[in-house]
Amino acid sequence: MMHFEVSDQLLGTFVPIVVYWIYSGINVLMGSFDNYRLHSKKDEDEKNLVSKGTVVKGVLLQQTFQAVVAVVLFKVVDNSGEAASEQNTTPVVIVRQFLTAMVVLDTWQYFMHRYFHQNKFLYRHIHSQHHRLIVPYAFGALYNHPLEGLILDTIGGAIAFLASGMTPRTSIFFFSFATIKTVDDHCGLMLPWNILHVLFKNNSAYHDVHHQLYGSKYNFSQPFFVMWDKILGTYMPFSVEKRADGGLEARPVKECKDE
Repeated sequence: MMHFEVSDQLLGTFVPIVVYWIYSGINVLMGSFDNYRLHSKKDEDEKNLVSKGTVVKGVLLQQTFQAVVAVVLFKVVDNSGEAASEQNTTPVVIVRQFLTAMVVLDTWQYFMHRYFHQNKFLYRHIHSQHHRLIVPYAFGALYNHPLEGLILDTIGGAIAFLASGMTPRTSIFFFSFATIKTVDDHCGLMLPWNILHVLFKNNSAYHDVHHQLYGSKYNFSQPFFVMWDKILGTYMPFSVEKRADGGLEARPVKECKDE
């Protein structure tokens, strides 16, 4: 009988992509919980400046780029030797690698994301594509210009992977977790039983503020922590309030002036 084995490298490349669409699908189904939506379904359909079909095509394009880079990256790491891999799989080491990768990815994405806003050329021609989603939804999380997706997500993920020293097997879980967190930040829902909203202040309401005109110069941090926004003065405090027409809304606590 032929023995078929799927490598960790292959799983690390494609499992996060599968997780993206499964978790997005779950959030789409939960979108029927109108009382927990940050925007109405009508606003989602009417205010966004790009069709959902175009969003799906854009996300698939970015995921294709990510898969190619992941295959190359895993090949380079594999060729560098596997002697240390067995030493990098203890629980303590894996936790340290997760935390390191989270901080590195957050740091890269904060400064790159902020620069894409501050540079008028980059914002107009590249980053504005993502902000066509004024009302974010789950499967639009990775809807970016291909160059932005390459710089922020693909290169950022590669740097986090290399800096943490994690193995391809550990990366399966880390990038699947990062994918779930990214989708969750864009899902447009504030569900009371969502454990990610308990563990992280950087959540769907936090990122929704950034997608609104009044918050476009604030809340750049993604996908895990809010530390860089707080340290560098780009944090916009907000509260989640009930909308008069039903559902929820993220409202700034104080009026923020343009920089």
